[in-house]
This record gives sequence, structure tokens and C-alpha cells, in this order.
Amino acid sequence: MSAELRSIIDFIRYGATRFGKSGLSFGHSYDNALDEATQLVLHALHLPHDLSPAYGAARLTAEERDLVLGLFERRIGERIPACYITGEAWFAGLAFKTDSRALVPRSPIAELIEAGFEPWLGGRYVQRALDLCTGSGCIGIAMAAHNPELEVDLIDISEDALALAAENIARFEVGDRVRAVHSNLFEGVAGERYDLIVSNPPYVTHAEVDALPAEYAHEPELGLRAGDDGLDLALKILRDAPEHLTENGLLIVEVGESERALVRLLPEVPFAWVEFKVGQMGVFVVERGDLVAHTATIKALADAR
Repeated sequence: MSAELRSIIDFIRYGATRFGKSGLSFGHSYDNALDEATQLVLHALHLPHDLSPAYGAARLTAEERDLVLGLFERRIGERIPACYITGEAWFAGLAFKTDSRALVPRSPIAELIEAGFEPWLGGRYVQRALDLCTGSGCIGIAMAAHNPELEVDLIDISEDALALAAENIARFEVGDRVRAVHSNLFEGVAGERYDLIVSNPPYVTHAEVDALPAEYAHEPELGLRAGDDGLDLALKILRDAPEHLTENGLLIVEVGESERALVRLLPEVPFAWVEFKVGQMGVFVVERGDLVAHTATIKALADAR
């Protein structure tokens, strides 16, 4: 069989077909079989992810064919996300180191970072920012990389995730402006205030986690599970954020499919739901002042968790 496959395009097509037949799930940076097959082939051949199509007809050696097919078999047999196999995931135009210590970077917040968080910031100056529940550090590090004047703190409760984030801080040489802090939400930054807090916390319900495809079992469950409605952490963030935002500070949080549950719980809070290029994806923006105005209601809900 492998003798019939000769070129880069041959192997990409073959991999995509095998992935489709095997019923794989695609939700980790790539959303389809063709893209995953492409990245695995290019990784095995040590070629850039944006290789020109002109090289598609290039033929593989026997050793290279074996390497590519081995990666395909691993993807199918172990149901491991392609990004964990390659050890790299692209986010906001940057290639982050990724492994099972943290979720694969895939938040739509990348689009906001590349747009400088406009129009939501409305031109306001941001000197200090916080990436809460940072995981691999992708959000906060990308913020710093796209804004050379920004100082960013990265917070996570997982020491394993923070170790990965530290490697990414070194990878992008932003250690003079980016600090990793081991903390349960805001506990480790008492008295600290930020102009912008961005968070992609766990927001998947118990029922949804239990029903996830096998690929998600390779990710730390700590980064996914968030109670019966997916809001256990988001509500605590809403409760405590005003104490860590400057007067005109802004909070941006991803809650995914738990958006509907949040709106039902707090219909009076004026969340602004971001429209991305592919539509609404459960990311809200809210002003500090609006959180302060509804402190009592938010606190009661968060304290009950």
C-alpha cells in the first residue's frame, strides 16, 4: 500500500481519508481531517506549516513514508489530538509548545488579540493585563507578543500547566514583561489591579465532559469540568474581578455553550457577547462598573457554589 503513495499530496489525501473512515473527532486547533493530515505530514517531514503547494508533488523516501504512516496510526489508534503529536499549536499567529499538561490552544479570543481587543477597549490605554486560567499561557503571551508595551500576569492553579507556560514564555522571549503565578483564581494576586482581565476558564458541564469524544481524554480534566451548568468558575471570576480591575477596567471571559445558562442566571447584567468571523462563540465583555452595580446578585450566586 505504501508503495502506491508517493507524494506529499498523496499522503495528505490518504491520511484525511483514513481519519474520516475512523470516525475521529476534530476539535483541537484543527476542525477537519484534511488539516490534521496536512500538519502531521509536514511535521514528519520537518517542513513549515505554510509550505507552498508547489511542493505537493515532491516524493517521500521509504523512511519518510514509514514516519508519516506511523503518525497516522498513532492518531487513529490512540485518538490523540494531532497537536499533542506534533507538540505545537498555532494561536494568534504564533506557534506555541503544547502537550498534555494543558488544553490545546484553540480559543476564539485569538481573534480579539490580533484586533487589539478593539472595538471593546474603545481606545483606552492598557498597561497591565491578566490571563486568568492561563493553561499553556497562549492568551497572555500572545497579548504581550502583539503589544510590546504590555505587562501581563499568567495565573493557573495547575503547576504542570504553569511549567508549560514558563516554557512558552522563554520560547517567545517575553520574560521581562510576562510573569507566571501559581494561584487558585485571584488568591495569589491580592491587591493587584489590571486594566484588562482575560479568561478562558473551565466551562464544560459534568454531563458534557462525560460525553466527550476520546480525544479529550488526553487533556487535563481540570481545564474542562466546571459543574452542572459549566459556570462554577465563571461566577467566581465575576464576583472577584472588580477587586482586581482598575476603575475603567474591562473583563473578557469565554464560557462557550454555558452562555445560555449565564444569561438565565444574570439577565440584568449587560454582557456584550462578541461576534467573531464565524459567529458568536460564548465570549462576553463586561465593564467593571457593571459588575460593581450587580455585586450582591453575583456574589450570592458565586458563594452558593
